[in-house]
Amino acid sequence: MGALRQVEDLLPALTRSEKAQLLRMVVQDLDDAFPGVESIPGVCGGEPCLVRTRIPVWVLEQARRLGTTEEELLRSYPTLRADDLANAWAYVRSHRLEIEKQIRDNESA
Repeated sequence: MGALRQVEDLLPALTRSEKAQLLRMVVQDLDDAFPGVESIPGVCGGEPCLVRTRIPVWVLEQARRLGTTEEELLRSYPTLRADDLANAWAYVRSHRLEIEKQIRDNESA
């Protein structure tokens, strides 16, 4: 039996409090999971990139800070989709210090 099936079988037996605790555990476990953003050693220096594109999130954020619109980004990077930008912006909100450091590091390089 798969793990998900086991959880489904156990769920009705849990109290509301236990379900809330389980939900908190799942959310905490997913805290670093950002759909559409991945960091792979050896790809773009291990920096977080949008899947399928190899475009680092910091590049998009820096362009946005410099006044580039989403429409301009989508035209400049034909492989990007609007969902990709939404994922990038969510990642930036949750990892602001990391992204700011990557921008600084790449500006000084």
